[in-house]
Amino acid sequence: MAFMYEPSANEVKNDLRYLNLLANQYPTIAKASTEIINLQAILNLPKGTEHFLTDIHGEYEPFLHVLKNGSGVIKRKIDDIFGNSLRESEKKSLASLIYYPEQKLEIILKEEENIDDWYRITLYRLIEICRYASSKYTRSKVRKALPKDFSYIIEELLHEEPGRVDKQEYYNEIINTIICLDRAKEFIIALSKLIQRLVIDRLHIVGDIFDRGPGAHIILDTLIDYHAVDIQWGNHDILWMGAAAGSEVCIASVLRISARYANLDTVEDGYGINMLPLATFALEHYRNDECVYFKPRFDCETAYSLNEINLLSKMHKAIAIIQFKLEKKVIEKRPEFHMEDRLLLNNINYEEGTIEIDGKVYKLTDSNFPTIDPKDPYKLTEDEEILIEKLKSSFINSEKLQKHVRFLFAKGSIYLRHNSNLLFHGCIPLNEDGSFTKVTLKNKEFKGKALLDEFDRLAREAYFYKINSTAKQYGLDTIWYLWTGPFSPLFGKDKMTTFERYFIEDEEAHKEPKNSYYKYRDEESACNRILEEFNMDNINSHIINGHMPVQKKNGESPIKANGKLLVIDGGFSRAYQRKTGIAGYTLIYNSFGLQLVSHEPFKSTEAAIIEETDILSSMVVLEQNVERKTVADTDVGEELKKQIKDLKMLLLAYRKGLIKEKR
Repeated sequence: MAFMYEPSANEVKNDLRYLNLLANQYPTIAKASTEIINLQAILNLPKGTEHFLTDIHGEYEPFLHVLKNGSGVIKRKIDDIFGNSLRESEKKSLASLIYYPEQKLEIILKEEENIDDWYRITLYRLIEICRYASSKYTRSKVRKALPKDFSYIIEELLHEEPGRVDKQEYYNEIINTIICLDRAKEFIIALSKLIQRLVIDRLHIVGDIFDRGPGAHIILDTLIDYHAVDIQWGNHDILWMGAAAGSEVCIASVLRISARYANLDTVEDGYGINMLPLATFALEHYRNDECVYFKPRFDCETAYSLNEINLLSKMHKAIAIIQFKLEKKVIEKRPEFHMEDRLLLNNINYEEGTIEIDGKVYKLTDSNFPTIDPKDPYKLTEDEEILIEKLKSSFINSEKLQKHVRFLFAKGSIYLRHNSNLLFHGCIPLNEDGSFTKVTLKNKEFKGKALLDEFDRLAREAYFYKINSTAKQYGLDTIWYLWTGPFSPLFGKDKMTTFERYFIEDEEAHKEPKNSYYKYRDEESACNRILEEFNMDNINSHIINGHMPVQKKNGESPIKANGKLLVIDGGFSRAYQRKTGIAGYTLIYNSFGLQLVSHEPFKSTEAAIIEETDILSSMVVLEQNVERKTVADTDVGEELKKQIKDLKMLLLAYRKGLIKEKR
């Protein structure tokens, strides 16, 4: 249906200054008319396919595979196109080729006897898939996605009709020439990557690229080159962003987590941050401490020697103690954070090896504190101060880390409103009665949308503002609060019981009460209030979250509040798969509606290439549109309608003689 709008003469006269500028781009009636026709046509195309992923936690192999297979979409397109005309084994091989063209071709070239014949058959099949995947886009959009080396040839093949007799020879000759010139391999790679790109129009990462997995830097390298992506920061992301900005307490927390999960590869190999100062410090000050409760997790004995594990344990404990000390600086400086209950080193009876928390005395599992002065437990030793300065310098001067964090700021935010969906990683802080929690920042109260906007602004100020300024320091402290604070929308819990988990056996002390949001997220009325707070239509809109893994194996559903809210953390991180029973979700929003895809665990990239294994995915249709959604129904569509409105005003200005054509 055409976007109906007819401007009035008064509107045109009021906007003549702007229309004169627009006339530079569309200097004639013909050019303005052509653009209106083009934009009007685009509005009626099917909306692009959006994919939503969350809580990747550094697990780069399954993440990259899901991007390559389009969360199973490519395999389904192969089924749609070829049906029973191909055997299942042929479909698997074709899918594997599209996912990993370079690696798969190496194997095929060694095994295939009649390679020219294989090339010919494969090229025809790939072109067919490519044509099918590109059918919902304009030629202009597809053209922009084409690889430069083959753009003209691919465009010809995509828009030819091979069934037409008069063009059959032309079509066949293009394929034959590609093979004869020994360019078939490169052409197959180009087509495969084009298919991968076409099946996902826009990618949303709803937080936590970083954490315990070994490849957050690899994931970010991929996302930087991705054609359309946005990121809603998770609590682990913001922690790394704070570390890159120079927050000492964030740096200590990042390194503690990396040591805890034997994941210093990201720190050292990924970002070139020198861990030798920490290792040297740990060996000197904890040489006689076995650090039993600081052994790294994930059965790292298989990847590390006993000596390496012992060193990691010492590094782990050393940086944990430094973290606890550094936290006091922020907590005392920012009383509005209300985190005094996290200052636990003062509560330790160092002679008896006990600690008192909330009136209860606990025996410490570990009472060896060689760097703590019981009379002044939060004072950094001289060696600790030197160490943290060295580490800070390494983080600030890591070019790759700074590049990645700038990308997170450029493409990311605390929340996003996009195509009737409200995306945020954790929660909207709520009181026990379901009202929005008021949080004081810089002597001013914020709640709901305004609170998230202010947190977002302060995080940017922490990174981009002048060094050593008061504003920058407040921003740095706020970033740390976003990681661990009681009303952080990224954390979503009353407290982070890091100390208790290390030093107290009683699991009651480990509990981290969730924000009231997690009680109210099952209620449709509460979700509607949140959507209204963010100026969104509460009838057709959805809230999309991650952060809290959905325990599917225990019967928990990712669909909350009668479908109003969707939690899509299904356990990309292997550590959570025991809880969830699956290996992650992808939410797909296309022109037909919303679909939730659950993934089984990924074996390995090697198995996907050699054995042609794929991630087994099952799909549930959440909502099916009565009428297929078009570009006109999207945020982009709204922008196009504004452009059409402006162009129609320009057209009227030309026809009324208010603006001259520029020929």
